[in-house]
Amino acid sequence: MIQRFTSSDGLSLAYTDEGEGTPLLCLAGLTRNGRDFDHVAPHLHGVRLIRPDYRGRGESDYAEDFHSYSIPVEARDVLELMDHLGIEKAAILGTSRGGLIAMALAATAKDRLLGVCLNDIGPEIAAEGLSDIMGYLGRRPAQRTIEAAAAARAKLMDGFAGVPMERWIAEARNHYRQTETGLELRYDKRLRDAVEAAGAAPMPDLWPLFDALDGLPLALIRGANSNLLSPETAAEMRRRRPDMHFADVPGRGHVPFLDETESLAVISAFLEDLA
Repeated sequence: MIQRFTSSDGLSLAYTDEGEGTPLLCLAGLTRNGRDFDHVAPHLHGVRLIRPDYRGRGESDYAEDFHSYSIPVEARDVLELMDHLGIEKAAILGTSRGGLIAMALAATAKDRLLGVCLNDIGPEIAAEGLSDIMGYLGRRPAQRTIEAAAAARAKLMDGFAGVPMERWIAEARNHYRQTETGLELRYDKRLRDAVEAAGAAPMPDLWPLFDALDGLPLALIRGANSNLLSPETAAEMRRRRPDMHFADVPGRGHVPFLDETESLAVISAFLEDLA
């Protein structure tokens, strides 16, 4: 059931809160929402699964100022959600953008974290993957139905193998709303303006944010065919954190669905570290 809280700047932000145990905040990708974790949720036991929709995504309010669609503000929203729920510390399962938010929190509010599991993201973002994201970000699809969008997604998503059409349909439904005039985005199209505005400045060095995870339980899941997290970046992350649980998931690009055998093994080991 969707619940809501109000951010410090007055937005009504949506989230779900299910289960009992270790608080696990599931932070989704750039354009996505809490339903990103529908595939892995049935496999997660002994955790309190908290899935927020970022501002401007899913069921949350859109911001008047698109500049607030930024990692620092979204990280603040996460802390305010924790405060709203009375949670002192939580672990994070962060997909793509969610992993960047987790690293930002490690650098600014480490005392609120129990550990971090990163899904196909690191402190260096490959240009090819970023270019692919900008190819669709903020743009309605040409397809007019969920089924057509799912079929197109199955063809366009490089690096994925053995994914049934039912999964692509579920992904399309998470990404788009069916309307009489075609498909609408489930996020504020001005997210593109925010990313372009952020990209106008030189890319900061994110390795200090990764290094800020020192001392916390850590895991990394990478799609073996990912065009966003390179093998070289993953190797350097492993060099810096040799204790980090790691899986290179075959037949997956950006991003793994997290219910793959290899992904579940890493998540299970990560959760054991939190106990």
